[in-house]
Amino acid sequence: MDFPSAQPKPPTALCGVVSSDGKITYPPGVKEITDKITNDEVVKRLKMVVKTFMDMDQDSEDEKQQYLPLALHLASEFFLRNPNKDVRLLVACCLADIFRIYAPEAPYTSHDKLKDIFLFITRQLKGLEDTKSPQFNRYFYLLENLAWVKSYNICFELEDCNEIFIQLFRTLFSVINNSHNKKVQMHMLDLMSSIIMEGDGVTQELLDSILINLIPAHKNLNKQAFDLAKVLLKRTVQIIEASIANFFNQVLVLGRSSVSDLSEHVFDLIQELFAIDPHLLLSVMPQLEFKLKSNDGEERLAVVRLLAKLFGSKDSDLATQNRPLWQCFLGRFNDIHVPVRLESVKFASHCLMNHPDLAKDLTEYLKVRSHDPEEAIRHDVIVTIITAGKRDLSLVNDQLLGFVRERTLDKRWRVRKEAMMGLAQLYKKYCLHAEAGREAAEKVSWIKDKLLHIYYQNSIDDKLLVEKIFAQYLVPHNLETEERMKCLYYLYASLDPNAVKALNEMWKCQNLLRSHVRELLDLHKQPASEANSSAMFGKLMTIAKNLPDPGKAQDFVKKFNQVLGDDEKLRSQLELLISPTCSCKQADVCVREIARKLANPKQPTNPFLEMVKFLLERIAPVHIDSEAISALVKLMNKSIEGTADDEEEGVSPDTAIRAGLELLKVLSFTHPTSFHSAETYESLLQCLRMEDDKVAEAAIQIFRNTGHKIETDLPQIRSTLIPILHQKAKRGTPHQAKQAVHCIHAIFTNKEVQLAQIFEPLSRSLNADVPEQLITPLVSLGHISMLAPDQFASPMKSVVANFIVKDLLMNDRSTGEKNGKLWSPDEEVSPEVLAKVQAIKLLVRWLLGMKNNQSKSANSTLRLLSAMLVSEGDLTEQKRISKSDMSRLRLAAGSAIMKLAQEPCYHEIITPEQFQLCALVINDECYQVRQIFAQKLHKALVKLLLPLEYMAIFALCAKDPVKERRAHARQCLLKNISIRREYIKQNPMATEKLLSLLPEYVVPYMIHLLAHDPDFTKPQDVDQLRDIKECLWFMLEVLMTKNENNSHAFMKKMAENIKLTRDAQSPDEPKTNEKLYTVCDVALCVINSKSALCNADSPKDPVLPTKFFTQPEKDFCNDRSYISEETRVLLLTGKPKPAGVLGAVNKPLSATGRKPYVRSTGTEPGSNINVNSELNPSTGNRSREPNSEASETGVSENEENPVRIISVTPVKTEPVKNKEINSDQATQGNISTDRGKKRTAAASGAENIQQKTEEKKADETGPPAPPKARRGRRPKSESQGSATKNDETNKSAGRGRKRAAVGQESPGGPEAGNAKAPKLQDVAKKAAPAERQIDLQR
Repeated sequence: MDFPSAQPKPPTALCGVVSSDGKITYPPGVKEITDKITNDEVVKRLKMVVKTFMDMDQDSEDEKQQYLPLALHLASEFFLRNPNKDVRLLVACCLADIFRIYAPEAPYTSHDKLKDIFLFITRQLKGLEDTKSPQFNRYFYLLENLAWVKSYNICFELEDCNEIFIQLFRTLFSVINNSHNKKVQMHMLDLMSSIIMEGDGVTQELLDSILINLIPAHKNLNKQAFDLAKVLLKRTVQIIEASIANFFNQVLVLGRSSVSDLSEHVFDLIQELFAIDPHLLLSVMPQLEFKLKSNDGEERLAVVRLLAKLFGSKDSDLATQNRPLWQCFLGRFNDIHVPVRLESVKFASHCLMNHPDLAKDLTEYLKVRSHDPEEAIRHDVIVTIITAGKRDLSLVNDQLLGFVRERTLDKRWRVRKEAMMGLAQLYKKYCLHAEAGREAAEKVSWIKDKLLHIYYQNSIDDKLLVEKIFAQYLVPHNLETEERMKCLYYLYASLDPNAVKALNEMWKCQNLLRSHVRELLDLHKQPASEANSSAMFGKLMTIAKNLPDPGKAQDFVKKFNQVLGDDEKLRSQLELLISPTCSCKQADVCVREIARKLANPKQPTNPFLEMVKFLLERIAPVHIDSEAISALVKLMNKSIEGTADDEEEGVSPDTAIRAGLELLKVLSFTHPTSFHSAETYESLLQCLRMEDDKVAEAAIQIFRNTGHKIETDLPQIRSTLIPILHQKAKRGTPHQAKQAVHCIHAIFTNKEVQLAQIFEPLSRSLNADVPEQLITPLVSLGHISMLAPDQFASPMKSVVANFIVKDLLMNDRSTGEKNGKLWSPDEEVSPEVLAKVQAIKLLVRWLLGMKNNQSKSANSTLRLLSAMLVSEGDLTEQKRISKSDMSRLRLAAGSAIMKLAQEPCYHEIITPEQFQLCALVINDECYQVRQIFAQKLHKALVKLLLPLEYMAIFALCAKDPVKERRAHARQCLLKNISIRREYIKQNPMATEKLLSLLPEYVVPYMIHLLAHDPDFTKPQDVDQLRDIKECLWFMLEVLMTKNENNSHAFMKKMAENIKLTRDAQSPDEPKTNEKLYTVCDVALCVINSKSALCNADSPKDPVLPTKFFTQPEKDFCNDRSYISEETRVLLLTGKPKPAGVLGAVNKPLSATGRKPYVRSTGTEPGSNINVNSELNPSTGNRSREPNSEASETGVSENEENPVRIISVTPVKTEPVKNKEINSDQATQGNISTDRGKKRTAAASGAENIQQKTEEKKADETGPPAPPKARRGRRPKSESQGSATKNDETNKSAGRGRKRAAVGQESPGGPEAGNAKAPKLQDVAKKAAPAERQIDLQR
């Protein structure tokens, strides 16, 4: 049977040629192929046909004509739809060769037939998938032939050629796999690229067939298809780019997602296309810029994610090539949508690592994001910077590291922790391991200081993390002892002073917690009792406070305590852990053993165990033991010998030695037992012989702390040490002398004999004419009399009376330098004044040793100290002493009274007047006096050593002109109040002493102190009342933060009760009581305005101190209001005042039987001169000319308090005023001279310092003294100042407050116009009404 053959159409020449008999001509040896024969026979015959066509070339014209019918026959349905795949494969090979032989024309003219043929060939190409098939070579031949001839290009003439191409592309992408060699891939590429390159364009469906292989899901399924598509796109980039641009334009800009099934993958595709060749997206990038500004947050997020990958990829230069898009992308760092900002920040890490050149662009945006309101974003900024820094420190600039530094103080714990840990990792990598050299180490050398500074934070979490960082990163505890101690030695030497203090505090806290645990274990050894249980409970609460989340920690600590009670072995392990002899290795074993016993295998996350581990880590001695101390001492010896690596570590040998001794000194407090070895003490003796005073002092202190067994165990060390200590006590520095005396007292049994051998020669050799040789003996004598009062108190009395007071304090042998400075550095202070300061301290130490006032020596001493404050530091009033020396003596006197007040027997005899004089030191004109006095006051209060009334002194800090001092005082108040409240909570017995502990009880002391403020002279003066209100609110604001136990009502009740009493200081003086009641009314006004809860009933009736207030009288009723309604409104509304805060004229402190002290002080140029900034240099009064201009002229010499010196140039001066003031000054000069003589005569009576009534009368009848400039804030208005001056011109200035007035040496001179005004940067721009004020409504 003959099969119908596809007859060609006449127009083509080839199609009309057939054999003469009309039959198909087969190659020689090939019989006719029909459906009558078997498949095997068909295959056999087709193979021969294939061979024939393979051997033919395009030049064989005769053969081409001969086999044309066969070629047409092979395209018949019989072959194209044959079920046998071998037949189909052979036919396909024949057809491919036919297209090759007859090229460029095909023997088939029917478009439908051509379509069928190419779809048939395409289907056969699927056989390429199996490379192990026996027929694979034929499939490869088929592919090779098609690719070489570009047979598919014939399809361009077909209308529906796209269907063929799509099928071809899909087939090729589906069959490609990893078993194919490069030739297969090459032919596939040739075949597909020819279609793309020579066509009129790429349709969307054809583009989809390529792009679908780039989608992540497909990419993961067939990596070879992805690679094929990638190379194809690279090869055809010039042609296909337009089609890609059109596709993205349709989807991104026009929003026609229906154009393609790949629309939802556009961003994935853009990323892959960019990675393949950025030129593929030349027209797409502007569309992305458009999308970045979309109103849809999720859409912006998707674009940001995409661009982050494009910009951040390693080889990308998109940021430099497309700056507009880069700038637009950077703008998304400030996007309103949180996820967009978060994604932008995450991108920055890759960008910093892959493109360091873009760090500058990113820095500003990361800076803003480091302050983002969202915690997660701030956190990721840190992660971004630290990740890049760990890769390579050069990738992050100092600014970026600065952002991380700032975040260590973030309000959120997660952010703080990430910042701290990140910095710690950088430090360990670049400083400890020095992975990037010295330059990198120096770049991050600040990290160690910063991390330790965080120990100052209040949060227990911060403190615990710092301890963990120290143990793991700064000084890794797993290092060998020598390496660990070397690390600690040089770390300590390179820390800044604040970091050193923090590290010392850390060891102190850990040691304190160890002692708490030790005491807890001691309680377990005692028999059970109610008192024991109560003590144990208190101890557990204390321990819980030292752990994270104290609330939960309490329960865990109780549970741990129960386990300790039941498990004796656990107790013994814990005892070993905290024993002074525990080594670091033993500690490690103990911690693991205890953790193992408490672990529960069934509970993977065990919060109880985690809490116990926190406790164990804090108390375990992981760094310091006897071996470690020995290693430290050896390191220090090497530094002394000059054989250490000091210079290599960036530390000078002197610094290393001094820091090493300081380190050992600190450790001698926390680990004294570890020092007990002859080798260690020999090294310390060597340090004692060194010339460096600090080194020797530290060595003595180490002996003092650790040498309690030297006398019995190391007699050789003892015999060498004693003469050295004697020498230091007699001729060493003051600090060495103090430590030497204390060392002898602490470590020797025959201390009385030793101290006597020092006391007797020193007490006999005192000579006031050689003051520089007096200081050390005075220090030694003072400490000896304090440590051994029974033996030395009596002999010291004659020394005090005959030498200390009469010969030293009451005489001025030298004349001070008149340079006008209110403070000088220690090295510039005259030896005589230093000796006088030590003499005052000796008096105090002598009294503190006696602890009784049987001889009335304390009364005399207090009168002497008060006189020194009244005389402003110049006790003899001969005006030979300099201003800076007077400041030193005022500070010494005020500190001495405060020190004596810490002893109950002396606190009782301190009069209210003496207390008020002491309090006024905190308002001294000298900044350093105020600063040091406030620090001493805070230190004593925070340790609960001073009575509560001394906390009232901080209220006067509201008048301090320096903002930092006011802020410091407020922090002190907060700390003191919280400590007292906490103490009352933790100590149930403290309720019996509420009068001395409860912070609210400071209110009556404060009211009384302010009522006697020398500036408070006119109870009805609104400006003076404003000052009182400021001082009251300074304290009340802190007290009223919480209304604990109805405290607001309690304070109100106290103020009301005071109005029912009289001032015990002057009970019969109406003006004094009026001032007291006025202050009460101001306090009530403030309390009522600030609290709605103060009208509730007070929980208990307050007790008022009888030392300051009389008992309320039965018939006495005081319902009068001492401030008018108008004044009340002015106080509360904070109406702008015309000028400064403080009163225009300082008034005297009223004291019965004593004249108010008036002193004229010249104003000299120099540091710390405190004439008010708006003072008129021509007039010399306190008023301010309304048209005066202020201009900055420089910075004060006072380095500890850098302030601006304000030069005030008046526009208009009044000669009449000048004349009056100058005449007043001249008169005052004479008065002061007379008074000086009287005071000297009165003071010569040694300890009993009094003034006669005649002097008071003489003072009252004498010429009026001009008002003096106040050392507080800026002055009042001119009108108020003038009025006050006229009214009070016959009153003297207040005692005890040091003031700077217009100088007599240079009246009206330029120096008088120089004033100390803190931080007034734009004085010229500020008008008088804009003065600073504290408003209760703020």
